[in-house]
Amino acid sequence: MKRQVVIIGLGRFGASLAKALFEMGHDVLALDTDDKKVQNMASEITHVVQADATDEAILKELGIGNFDVAVVAMGAAIQNSVLTTILMTKLGVPYVIARAENDLHGSILEKIGANKVVHIESEMGTRIAHGLTLTDILDYISVSPTYGVAKLAAPSYFIGKTLSDLELGRSGKWGVAVLLIQHDKEIVVYPDRSEVVKKDDVLILAGDDEKLEKLLTEAPKEYGK
Repeated sequence: MKRQVVIIGLGRFGASLAKALFEMGHDVLALDTDDKKVQNMASEITHVVQADATDEAILKELGIGNFDVAVVAMGAAIQNSVLTTILMTKLGVPYVIARAENDLHGSILEKIGANKVVHIESEMGTRIAHGLTLTDILDYISVSPTYGVAKLAAPSYFIGKTLSDLELGRSGKWGVAVLLIQHDKEIVVYPDRSEVVKKDDVLILAGDDEKLEKLLTEAPKEYGK
């Protein structure tokens, strides 16, 4: 579904998010006080404005209350981040995402009405840490301290075998669930255990970190013969 999204702050996080959302087909308005950042984004997204997001009158003039989602992407300027988050909720934006610099900042953002708080640095640290131990994965998202979702390009020893052959699935030997398989442009959600893994497939796996690591270290010996 196409959405109208306003991004507040065009640092690395805000700028990359704005571009990604625009490429996905959403209408994106970005605000920043830095003229250079605004100019750099002028041709990248739907609309970008040099403006102070802590000024309620400006936000009203821009019709921010009509947007579906607001992302308060500024981080270090904590006072401005808090005030902007308050204004987003006050103006009636249905869903507000705010970036937090630390746990205290995140706690404040939650209490003043942010629907979702993201901790960019700690979340990226978690991804990098898991990338060191789960070296074959393409990406990793932590769900809890010991459980996550991993993106895996089908290794050669998976190809031509069914998920049942590989003993994947909640009740399988490895205790790792397969959430989906991408066959080229086709996405198979919650695939049947009879699904055959093909060359260039991408699998999305979910499980305990130790079980994911065990799968990636022991499966090559068992199925790569």
